[in-house]
Amino acid sequence: MTSKTSNILWRIIDLVVGGIFVYAGVIKVLDPVQFANDIDNYKSLPWFISVRLALYLPWLEIFCGAAVIFRFLYRGGLSILTALIVVFIGATIAAKMRGLDITCGCFGHASQHWSFAQHLAIDLLLLAAATAALVREHLGLSLSFRPFGGLSRRE
Repeated sequence: MTSKTSNILWRIIDLVVGGIFVYAGVIKVLDPVQFANDIDNYKSLPWFISVRLALYLPWLEIFCGAAVIFRFLYRGGLSILTALIVVFIGATIAAKMRGLDITCGCFGHASQHWSFAQHLAIDLLLLAAATAALVREHLGLSLSFRPFGGLSRRE
């Protein structure tokens, strides 16, 4: 894969990861009460904290997603989004292990009918993409494979 093709592929990954979080944040901003109820369904936090998170987290997702899309404060935005994905996956698995039936409205009405396995698969793919982009950025690698040289540094 050429360096130009690799850069285009990574740019697409940035747009997808950032776009997903901007979209999810906007959906939550439009209905903060529903999002507070979604957070409360996990039965991990007191209601007053769920309400505060419902008002704060969507804006954090929007700003960090925009940072990834526009590559302004890229590392910070991507780091925060990666941490949010990890926390969400952990909370979802913990809720499932406690027998809670969590209906997540993260992506609007369409995602409310997804199974636990579907949610987990999407979250793990998103985590893999965000982590790969973060590692690439941190190490300064283009992640294009060369037959005898492994990974190459960006030039």
